[in-house]
Amino acid sequence: MQYLLLCCFDETRWAQMPDAQKDKIMQEYDAFIQNIVKSGHFRASTKLQPTSMATTVREQHGQRITTDGPFAETKEQIGGYHLIECQDLDEALVIARRIPTLCVGGAIEVRPVVPPSER
Repeated sequence: MQYLLLCCFDETRWAQMPDAQKDKIMQEYDAFIQNIVKSGHFRASTKLQPTSMATTVREQHGQRITTDGPFAETKEQIGGYHLIECQDLDEALVIARRIPTLCVGGAIEVRPVVPPSER
């Protein structure tokens, strides 16, 4: 079963963190990724550009509207993701709990991926 780990963090808080702390977290992320690659859980992973680089497409009154930014009323933004292969949700949660940004206020949304045969 595949799970998508959506890594959420307050971009403003990240920007205000000292560079040394950000560097330490990113080193921990490198170790985390290497670990899940070695364990065979890794499928894909990436860091996203900040929400200021985002473009959102919506439909309004039958028209497709494109706007800059996500315009979401949230205090946390998706900063990246990890696609992992696990036996079950419990195993995915064990992996999610090791993501380095948790200790500095991050949140990880763990979502099962619908298998191709069920799409």
